[in-house]
Formats: sequence, C-alpha cells, structure tokens
Amino acid sequence: MSGKGFLAAVAVLTGALLLTAAETEKKSWNYQQKNEISYLEPGSSGDAYRQERCRLDLYYPEGKPGFATVIWFHGGGLTSGKKSIPEMLKRRGAAVVGVNYRLAPQADAPKDAPNRNVRVADCIEDAAAAVGWVFRNIAAYGGDPKKIYLTGHSAGGYLALMVGMDPKYLAPYGMKPSDLAGLIPFSGHTITHFTERAAHGIGLTQPVVDELAPLYHVTTPDLPPILLITGDREKEMAGRYEENAYLMRMLKLNGHTVTLYELQGYGHGMVYPGMPILVEFLKKQNAVE
Repeated sequence: MSGKGFLAAVAVLTGALLLTAAETEKKSWNYQQKNEISYLEPGSSGDAYRQERCRLDLYYPEGKPGFATVIWFHGGGLTSGKKSIPEMLKRRGAAVVGVNYRLAPQADAPKDAPNRNVRVADCIEDAAAAVGWVFRNIAAYGGDPKKIYLTGHSAGGYLALMVGMDPKYLAPYGMKPSDLAGLIPFSGHTITHFTERAAHGIGLTQPVVDELAPLYHVTTPDLPPILLITGDREKEMAGRYEENAYLMRMLKLNGHTVTLYELQGYGHGMVYPGMPILVEFLKKQNAVE
C-alpha cells in the first residue's frame, strides 16, 4: 500500500466517525435551498434544451456572512446524470451548489434528439457559466466570491478540472483560475474525455491529450490548490488512477500545489468514502465546520 493510499484508508475509517449525525446536528445555522435557478447570462441565446438544462440548486446558510461555496458537478459520462446536493456537505457552514449542464448525445440517440449537436466543449462552457453565476451572485446570499471550490465525480471531476485549469472558460465571466479557492475532483478524467474521443471514433483504451484534457493545461500559471481523489488503481475505470498520478506529477513539476489520494479497495464509485477527505481539505482552509 502506498503512503497516500494508506493515509486515504485511514481517512475513510476515521471519516466515518467524523461525519456522524451528532456532529452535523450541532450546526446552528439555518439553511435555505433555492432550486432550478437559471445560471445563464441575462439575454443569453440558446435553444430550449439549453434553457432547460442550465440550472442549479443553491443550498446555503442563512445569516452567516462570508461563507464558502462548494460547487458539485454530477457524473454520468457527460451523457447522463442530474444535479444534486451531497448530503455529507450539508450543515457545515458552507453553501453547496448542484449543477445541471447540457448532456452530449449517446451513440444510439435518435437523430432528432434535442442534444444531438451538444459536444464536450458545450458541457464545459455550461459548467463555467454556473461558476460565473456563483461568482457574481453568491455575495447577495452572504457568501464570499473568493471562497469558491469546484468538485464533482467522474465527468463532474473532469468538468471541475477543465473549468479550473483552462483560463478561456472562466474569462467571459471576468474570472481566472486563481480566483478559485480549490479544485477537488473525484475520479476525474485528466486526459481528453472518452465521450469526446468516442465522437471521433477513438476507443476507451486509446488515450488522447489535447486542449480538452486537463493534462494539457498544467502550465497555466497560478492554479488554485488541487486535491485529486481516485479509487484503487486495480479497480478503477480504464487507468483513471494513473491519469491522476501523472497529472499530479506534471502539476508539481510546474510548481503547483497538489495532493493525490488513492482509496484502496474502492472502485470508480468512490464518492462516499472520498467525502471525509474532501471535508478535511475544506476544514484546513476554514471553508467548512
């Protein structure tokens, strides 16, 4: 077992004790949740499908000034899934945002499907627009726009990395990667996403690194702190641990702050055991209680 793998295993075991009902119930803040908020810019163009999908749910502590915000992007291969507010992030003194985004078509989708022309870049643009909405609006709810963290599982982890590492996606919203407080992808792709590769006839086991790969953007200056969490390298999806390990090394060589945890014994569906590690990361930055 590697050092980080051992620490991850310890974190999972001890985290189960940390994330108890008794602990969460002691939080004194009142929480509100607003659902189905459109995060598109006023007057934004877009078809009915984009207007339907580009919405978020906001869960926040009422009356607490300067709270942090954790944005959660759902997984599903960029072809399925829906927004949610992870239970383990609730009642911790921070806001949590669950984001829907346009979904790329699956191979067997009918030709008249409303998402027929959606590509991976569109998914990333939607994720960035959601971050831009939070940056512009969270202060109105009491939050601090300088305390925004991006996270998510699998495809959601990929979106968190792409939005947080390729400056062009945040630029339309007057932001840059260094405006974010942290990136914490759960088992996120770091090479070009397999849905994009499939659209070009490239198989799951043929890696590609181009502008749609987080690895391509390791030389971006002033990236926020990054915490990478994956499942066991022998149980993960198609080299996902190794992708993240290589991303970690390349980020370090470029002077960035990054940590990698491998959750040994867990496969790709490692969100629950990974949550205590995310919470501890946020606690160290005084983002959650």
